[in-house]
Amino acid sequence: MTGPTDTTETSAERPERRKYHRVREIFEEAYELIAPFFAKENRWGNATLDHLAYRVVREQYPELSFEEVHVLVVASKRVYTELQAEEATKPS
Repeated sequence: MTGPTDTTETSAERPERRKYHRVREIFEEAYELIAPFFAKENRWGNATLDHLAYRVVREQYPELSFEEVHVLVVASKRVYTELQAEEATKPS
């Protein structure tokens, strides 16, 4: 009987489910460009500057679709938030 935990299928046999391969290639570089827009000290009237992150990504990578830009910005913000949470929990 095979079920969801059956691991007899090798990774070579499974089709690639990931999308946005270009986004994966440029993530680190793009993250460095837009991370400052997520910082609390860079807010304007307590509003985030995410819209500027979208603009910078579109200007730097005009070949990306709107969906790819969105995925990149959302993933970058999530990484930034997680890194900030880790730094806050580190003992001084």
